[in-house]
Amino acid sequence: MTLQPGQLSLPLRWRQPRRIFVNSMSDLFHEAVPDEYIHQVFDAMAQASWHVFQILTKRSERLADLAPSLPWPPNVWQGVSVENARYLRRIDDLRRVPAALRFLSIEPLLGPISNLPLEEIQWVIVGGESGGGRTPKARGRLLDGQTSDELPESWGSRHTVASMG
Repeated sequence: MTLQPGQLSLPLRWRQPRRIFVNSMSDLFHEAVPDEYIHQVFDAMAQASWHVFQILTKRSERLADLAPSLPWPPNVWQGVSVENARYLRRIDDLRRVPAALRFLSIEPLLGPISNLPLEEIQWVIVGGESGGGRTPKARGRLLDGQTSDELPESWGSRHTVASMG
């Protein structure tokens, strides 16, 4: 894990508002990231209030534990990954977070998920596996008893469907 404290001020130099995906190839709430560094990241996001910062984590327990001590400006969106029913507990952790927008990333969808609890969730991203090593028939996996092609109609406007593989 490589921390980049020198990069925290970079968004302050960008005058045009941007949507910034924080740690797109890592996880801000990974156990190797010190609490103090996470606080510095949140302070930097609060200072750059004209940007929207999207944070996605698989470490929802650490997120929920740290959330009360972090500033939650309206430009910080928090999400958790939910690849299959085994990880539904992450949604409960996310609900404990006072983010302006809470989202789920169900990408890649690795197994059926029924009764997806969407209370207090404003955005859902759904996608299948991609690349050469994907599981056969990933596109037909079920979510709430429906195929991926039926999700947009059933969920209304809270969703984005990424590539289903």
